[in-house]
Amino acid sequence: MTAEARSDDPPRRGLMDRLVALCKRRGFIFQSSEIYGGINGFWDYGPLGVELKRNIKQAWWTDIVRRRDDIVGLDCSIIMNPKVWEASGHVTQFTDPMVTCRECKRHFRADRLFTVRFFREAGQPVHAEGVEAEEAAQAVEVALAKAPSKARRRLKGGYETRVYAPGAEPGPDDKSLCPGCGALDALTAPRKFNLMFETAVGAMEDTSATAYLRPETAQGIFCNYRNVLDTSRMKLPFGIAQIGKAFRNEINPRNYTFRSREFEQMEIEFFCHPAEADRWYEYWRDARFQWYVGLGLTSSKLRLRDHESDELAHYAAACADVEYDFPFGICELEGIANRTDFDLKQHQEVSGRDMAYYDDETKERFIPYVIEPSGGIDRTVLAFLCEAYCEDEAPDEKGVAQKRVVMKFHPRLAPTKVAVFPLVKKQGMPEIARGIHEAVRASGLSSFYDEKGAVGRRYRRQDEAGTPFCITVDGQTLDDQTVTVRQRDTLKQERINSSAVLDYVRQHLGGD
Repeated sequence: MTAEARSDDPPRRGLMDRLVALCKRRGFIFQSSEIYGGINGFWDYGPLGVELKRNIKQAWWTDIVRRRDDIVGLDCSIIMNPKVWEASGHVTQFTDPMVTCRECKRHFRADRLFTVRFFREAGQPVHAEGVEAEEAAQAVEVALAKAPSKARRRLKGGYETRVYAPGAEPGPDDKSLCPGCGALDALTAPRKFNLMFETAVGAMEDTSATAYLRPETAQGIFCNYRNVLDTSRMKLPFGIAQIGKAFRNEINPRNYTFRSREFEQMEIEFFCHPAEADRWYEYWRDARFQWYVGLGLTSSKLRLRDHESDELAHYAAACADVEYDFPFGICELEGIANRTDFDLKQHQEVSGRDMAYYDDETKERFIPYVIEPSGGIDRTVLAFLCEAYCEDEAPDEKGVAQKRVVMKFHPRLAPTKVAVFPLVKKQGMPEIARGIHEAVRASGLSSFYDEKGAVGRRYRRQDEAGTPFCITVDGQTLDDQTVTVRQRDTLKQERINSSAVLDYVRQHLGGD
């Protein structure tokens, strides 16, 4: 099923609604400019969200750059010379087919729409060609729920409906169906829409000042390939890594933060000899999948899918996607592609700069092939949020089982590592608890101090924040200097010496 169809599945839609509500309630994600009604396709990360996102980026940078000697980092500017995008093909080819509804005036991607055909055959079920019957029925139901009464009467009058997959060529008897208002045959003919944001550089706003917000981070790496090669003394095979913002003027931003107009990418361009490209492609294909598994995407919702030959971009020799089954459908987290020597050749031709690599040992001169693992950070954040979300039961302070929502993040990614509580606000317990809290913070780990409310409610708040360890200072602490450590996932509680808290937490966090 497509993402659009899956989002209309009530149980999955309900899960997504609860997750979105938690993200707002606990400060993971906010709608951008919310006090002014928001702006579609843009999101802000709150106090917990920014820590989760930063931890993911830090884990990627540590594993990809700092723990390897064949990859270096780069941070390129968002606005580049517009000739970069001419050479890469983005100016002429980075487009989506767009249609506009004449009734509601909304815009839609033409290749995401369903086409409906009506037949005068009463009592027949909904059929589909090139698309699952359930998906077809849902698409018609959702659109017709918003449709004018005339369109609804046509179906109630005994017409069979046949729905064709998105992008299918419509026939002479087919009707377009607006997903926004349900109007029939109100969509314009498709036209190309360039997804790059335009801006102007300098004081004059004419064609000579036209520039673009970058739609991807890769081209900055390709433009700096020669600089890195000359200054870092790297030898093939080697890679250049970058984390940075990118911008795409999506026609239909959708599915929460999954498809946005402003987003972050984590990309590697790995340069190698053409004869070794297949081997390095297989290496990065498997390594990148395992990276997600190692950080907690361990369920059957994660998969690695190889592209069919008809899916490949014109410059790619091979490509695979790391995909995740979100509540709205199976979608890509990261693509790993063998881009061949296309990009370097394009920039060499347009810029006139030599992009060839000279091997001192073999005396061979060639343009390297490039293996590109390219992931979306915002999509990855959303996948970890979905994977972590869990509803179970836990005993309250009286031992009575109560339903709870818990975010079971991998400890390495958890926004807050430790929460420290005094059982009561007297007898010196707050002073001891604050001392532990400050010691954890001074070590560089994130800690949260909370002395308000019953300890059971404090546990629940930290469960929703995804905090792996809660430390409670109680009456026994005053006698023997031990504290209670409560683990988020297992609910196991054990007593350790207050001086051993930092070592305990570090031991259970996993490597950074």
